[in-house]
Amino acid sequence: MEYVLTANALGKSYRHFQALNNLSMHIPKGAIYGFVGKNGSGKTTLIRLICGLQKPTAGSYTLYGIPNTEKEIQKTRGRIGAVVETPSLYLNMTAEDNLKEQYRILGIPSFQGIPGLLKLVGLENTGKKKARHFSLGMRQRLGIAIALCGSPDFLVLDEPINGLDPQGIIEIRELILKLNKERQITVLISSHILDELSRLATHYGFIDHGHIVKEISAAELENASRKCIRLEVSDIKTFARVAESLKLEYSVLSATHADVFTKITATGLIVPLAQEGCEVISVQEHDESLESYYVKLLGGNQYEQTFTC
Repeated sequence: MEYVLTANALGKSYRHFQALNNLSMHIPKGAIYGFVGKNGSGKTTLIRLICGLQKPTAGSYTLYGIPNTEKEIQKTRGRIGAVVETPSLYLNMTAEDNLKEQYRILGIPSFQGIPGLLKLVGLENTGKKKARHFSLGMRQRLGIAIALCGSPDFLVLDEPINGLDPQGIIEIRELILKLNKERQITVLISSHILDELSRLATHYGFIDHGHIVKEISAAELENASRKCIRLEVSDIKTFARVAESLKLEYSVLSATHADVFTKITATGLIVPLAQEGCEVISVQEHDESLESYYVKLLGGNQYEQTFTC
């Protein structure tokens, strides 16, 4: 398999803080790679390293087979387009003028490609409207257009849907899928919004405390996922106690919801819960989600740690 990016035992330290710890990862060419982890887990640090904004303190990585220690890495980074954290925009300029400025920075002699880029991201009709008056979704799409100015074949997006409304999320999702399918652009998406990421990604890398815990393809994840019964209950502590007494395999998702993976009839679960004063508000059959897989992978969440007997 051909990889756009590989990292080997990568480390990054800031004085006494270890942001990346022995991190190894592999992003296949043509993939939409979902980079999954909570805030502060090291996602943005890794992105800054591969974009050349910072240098690792240990280990190494390669872009298109070129090691980060080689001089050629600078030229290879020209194949990357990135939106790190928030888009870098000239707010007092129009979308077109923002792209013209990026063309000048990159040394692209002709503005001929700009109308096509604006149409690609759905900003062709913004005219003289300044970027400061754009919605968050429009700004995000303009940021992606700027990242595409150099015709990259590897696009790096750091939390691209943070703060967007539902319509903005849909627009960004459709744009990413279009870039991947029609332009064969490999995409790395850092996100902690797992439900949306599951609609996009072909591969996943799960990071925790600066270390990749697991890499898996979407197909492998689907095969590994299990069906379960999702319950909404009035008392999660009582549910956990009853589930333990029945020797059920379960996962607590929140203060009111839990998944049960052991086969059991609804009556066989509802009756003992009712006897303990726990009301079952709803019961649904459910496939294990990316979120529950992630929680299980990391050994449970705060609710499991607090309420499991």
